[in-house]
Amino acid sequence: MSVRDEFDAWAADGRDKGMEDRHWHTAKHALARMPVEEGDTVVDLGTGSGYALRALRDTKGIGRGFGLDGSPEMVQNARAYTDTDDLSFLVGDFDDLPFEDDSVDHVWSMEAFYYAADPHHTLEEVARVLRPGGTFYCAVNYYEENVHSHEWQDLISIDMTRWSHAEYREAFRDAGLHVAEQDSIADLDIDIPAAAEFPTDDWETREAMVERYRTFGTLLTVGVAP
Repeated sequence: MSVRDEFDAWAADGRDKGMEDRHWHTAKHALARMPVEEGDTVVDLGTGSGYALRALRDTKGIGRGFGLDGSPEMVQNARAYTDTDDLSFLVGDFDDLPFEDDSVDHVWSMEAFYYAADPHHTLEEVARVLRPGGTFYCAVNYYEENVHSHEWQDLISIDMTRWSHAEYREAFRDAGLHVAEQDSIADLDIDIPAAAEFPTDDWETREAMVERYRTFGTLLTVGVAP
């Protein structure tokens, strides 16, 4: 199944809103760090429901926002959820970003980068469209150190890229981006039951669930265009 088919089905089932709710736990902290100034142009790769751009518009006053997604159904839903012409949602491919060189102030991606067919080329595309000093905020929950995410590949028909912290840094640098920071953002919002309530349908032990959300959380890598 293609990325388009997979996420068209998710959007049709309303799973885009479920993703938004879950991702917001850590996305809100990463978005708050972005050095966005009023009037900036921001691109969201794998925009889903478009929540990140709406948050940046409401909190930081971005001038233009472009949400790119491989799923037409996701794009249609994002447009329906959005009440301003300052945010546009496009069907597109991570390997060929539809933007001019040095035309974007910031790029954001949450839980989508690892779906790129050629992640190294995607990073080159990000570096191409960013203005000097522009940033790429890349947030993922599926990564090598997060052992609790490894089984996700078995649950989806799309090939995913599982890099380590070091591999993300190396790939960013190979694409010409300086690595400004990298850390893990804990999910402090998800409810973790008391130990007496384990095992659950999803977790054998409370310790494993705590490690997944409180220790590993979301890996954020920040690149800056020279």
